[in-house]
Amino acid sequence: MTTLLFNFCNGLILLAWCLLFFFPKKKIAQRLMSYPWIPLILSTFYLYFILLSGGLLEADFSSLEGIVRLFKKTTPASAAAGWLHYLAFDFWMGVWIIKHSSKRKIPHQWILLPLLLTFMLGPVGVLAYSLLLLVRKALSQANENERPV
Repeated sequence: MTTLLFNFCNGLILLAWCLLFFFPKKKIAQRLMSYPWIPLILSTFYLYFILLSGGLLEADFSSLEGIVRLFKKTTPASAAAGWLHYLAFDFWMGVWIIKHSSKRKIPHQWILLPLLLTFMLGPVGVLAYSLLLLVRKALSQANENERPV
């Protein structure tokens, strides 16, 4: 059952990301971005996997050694839970990038690399988007300084 649910969640997130990448203006993609549907679904399965793995009552998050011990005790259910944790938050950050860039009238093709990086490497994509914003701001300021007064 763990494998089946894990595969369902992986398929769901791939479909959701494809909608964000290729069809962000379509009604279904807009609906996915208007409310955290995908993260809520993933969170439900995340909770299931956490409970299935025995919970986190003995987990020590206060030290690196505690985290290493937690990873050493990994089961298929706890690994699935960890993966869904990443999927839910990375997707939510991808949605934020799209909404944020849309408000600032940044062309969608400019954010495809940050979105791909967010999908694959989470925080690296957010960093890439932030760098894009900084470069855009610097170019905008440079253009304003070049305008005749």
